[in-house]
Amino acid sequence: MRQMATYDIMESFRNANQWLGATALSFGSYPAFSLVPNPAFQWISAWGQVTERTFQRMVAKPDWGIRTVTHEDGRDHLVDIETVVSRPFGDLIHFNVVGREEQRRKVLLVAPMSGHYATLLRPTVQSLIVNCEVYITDWHNARDIPVSKGKFDIEDYTLYLVDFMKALGPDINVIAVCQPAPLALAATAYLAEIDPEAQPRTLILIGGPVNPDAAATDVTDFGRRVTMGQLEELAIQRVGFSRKGVGRMVYPGLLQLASFMSMNAERHSKAFTDQILRVAQGEASDNDAHNRFYDEYLATMDMTAEFYLSTVERIFKGLEIAQNRFVVNGHRVDIGKITHVAIKTVEGGKDDISAPGQCVAALDLCSGVPDHMKSNYIEPNAGHYGIFAGRSWRNNIRPLVLDFIDATAAKATPQPANRNAGRA
Repeated sequence: MRQMATYDIMESFRNANQWLGATALSFGSYPAFSLVPNPAFQWISAWGQVTERTFQRMVAKPDWGIRTVTHEDGRDHLVDIETVVSRPFGDLIHFNVVGREEQRRKVLLVAPMSGHYATLLRPTVQSLIVNCEVYITDWHNARDIPVSKGKFDIEDYTLYLVDFMKALGPDINVIAVCQPAPLALAATAYLAEIDPEAQPRTLILIGGPVNPDAAATDVTDFGRRVTMGQLEELAIQRVGFSRKGVGRMVYPGLLQLASFMSMNAERHSKAFTDQILRVAQGEASDNDAHNRFYDEYLATMDMTAEFYLSTVERIFKGLEIAQNRFVVNGHRVDIGKITHVAIKTVEGGKDDISAPGQCVAALDLCSGVPDHMKSNYIEPNAGHYGIFAGRSWRNNIRPLVLDFIDATAAKATPQPANRNAGRA
C-alpha cells in the first residue's frame, strides 16, 4: 500500500498543479481587472495558462493527427489507422492511405517504450507515409492494463516483435528507433533460427543502445551507479485504484519525465519562461512551436516494472545483447545466425542518450552478414531526437534510409533473363 499511496500522491501533485494553473488563468483573466493598468494580471493569466496546459498534457495520450496525405499523384488521400495485430500490451497498426495503390516499400517502425507514446514518432511517420506503407508498434500504457493480463518484460517485447514481423512477411523493412534497437536485433536473430523465411529484408537501427559500454552517457553512468535493489525501491510503484491496472507494479511515466527534464533542466526552464512571456504579450498560439513540441514531450506512459528492470539489468548492466548472450523464452539467441538481412545503423554526433558507438556495435555482432550488406551513418550535428524526427532526419537521414531500402530490394528482386543472351 505504501507504493500505491506514493503513486496516488504523484498524481495528486500533478492534479493540484493543473488546478493551480487553471485558477491563476481564471483569476488573471477576470474582466474587471482590465480596468487596472497593471501588467501583473497578464503575467498571472499567462503563467496559469502555460501551467495548466503543461500538467494537463502529462496524462493525455496524444492523437496521431494524420488525417490526409498528399501523394506523388498530386491528390490528397484520407488516412485510416487500422489495427493489424492486437495484443494486451501493444498493437501493430497500419496507416492505410485510402485510394492509393499499395506502395512497394513496406516499413515497420518499432517505437520505443521508454516513457513516451508511439506518437513521438509522428514526424517520422509523416515523412515516410508519402511513398511507403507504414506500420508501427503502438505500445499501451501499463497503468491501463489489468493485472490479469500477466507480465511484460524484454523477452515478451522481443516475442511481440517476432509476431509483428511474421504477420507482415519477409519483404518488410524494420526501422527500430532508440530503445528497441537491441531487441529488434534479437528478434531478427530469433527468426533467423526458428523461421528463417520470416526475417525482414532490411533492419535499420537508429540511435539505440546495442552496446551501452561503447560510449558513456548520463544514462549509462546512472545504470552503473545504481544497484537493482535501489532501483526497485526508488523507482517502482504500484498503480492506484483510479486506473484499470490497479495493483500492477510500474515505473511511472511521471518519474521518467522528471528524469528527462533534469538532463536539460536549464533549457527546459528557459523554454517555459519564454512561453509565458509570449502568452503575456499575445504572441503565442495553441499550435505554436512550443506547444507542438511539449504537448508530445510531456505526454508520458507507465512501463511495467519487469520491463524497466529487465532492460536495466540485462541490456545496460549485463550487456547480454552486446556480448551475444541474450535468452528469449529459454532459447539463447545467436545474432551471428543472421545471414541475409541488410543492416544499417544511424547515429547522431551529438546524441547524449545513445552516444555514437553504441548502435554501430550491431554490425560487429552480425558476423554472418556480408560486409557489403552492412553500413553505418553518423549525422555530425544531430542530437538524439534529430536523427529520427528533426531537420537532420528529413534532409539527410531519411533519403539515405530509403536509398538503402531500395538498393536492397533491387538486389532481392530476380532480374528478367536476357533473351538475346547466347545469340550470334
